[in-house]
Amino acid sequence: MKQNLILAATGKTGRRVAARLSAAGHPIRTAARSGADVPFDLDDPATWPAALDGVTAAYLVEPSLDSGAQQPPRIARLVDAAVQHGVRRLVLLSAPGAEREGHPLHATDLAVRESGVEWTVLRPNWFSQNFSEDFWLPAVRSGTLALPTGQGRVPFIDADDIADVAAAALTEDRHAGQAYELTGPRALTFAEAADLIAAATGKPLRFVDLPAEEFLQQQLSYGTPTEAAQRMTNLLVGISTGAHAALHDGVERALGRAPRRFEDFAVAAAAAGCWS
Repeated sequence: MKQNLILAATGKTGRRVAARLSAAGHPIRTAARSGADVPFDLDDPATWPAALDGVTAAYLVEPSLDSGAQQPPRIARLVDAAVQHGVRRLVLLSAPGAEREGHPLHATDLAVRESGVEWTVLRPNWFSQNFSEDFWLPAVRSGTLALPTGQGRVPFIDADDIADVAAAALTEDRHAGQAYELTGPRALTFAEAADLIAAATGKPLRFVDLPAEEFLQQQLSYGTPTEAAQRMTNLLVGISTGAHAALHDGVERALGRAPRRFEDFAVAAAAAGCWS
């Protein structure tokens, strides 16, 4: 019987992928630092064999862009170990632009595509759930979303859509060799996103276009390491230039349906009490 390994199984996409496969009756093994079937640490190869033993397909997640400085990257090393253990299908959660040299995840993305086994790469845009589960949740709850994004637009992608594509790629043959660029159906400014969340919650939420340097200093004051704070600042400023605004048809190609609208995400998140 085919066994599916889910890395980062307690994360935004991993737990959703695991839930979908389990509900459909597919055998799964969840892996994470804690709270999963097996303890797993990308920085500790001694934890890898127990996760990989008997696995035929694996969902791979690199949670840290800092890993791109490692040569070879830790996911690349894990890919080698997975193939040696008999894994024959890899699904990678990557990022837009990772197919190009210079991107922090380029070597990771390339390692999966050159693994010699079936592969599918997912390159999602910014998650809708960044507003409801981590990054911007405290700001939304405070009533003020202050970011250096200007009038830049983002076609936010719902993590449920990402999980649907990942689950399909793990269990269906037709996704082999595909790189799916995943976006929502419409690009929104952060001000528009804030308005949709406010409409769903019935609570005011204003967007403030924060100067980049002020945002950077704010992150440093929170104790964010300098390199990580600068990277996040640069990514958000990139939104203001239109670098993240393009729409893609990855969800349609993979699933044969349109991606979920941001307003539907906001209504569901509000009903679930995410912003209460």
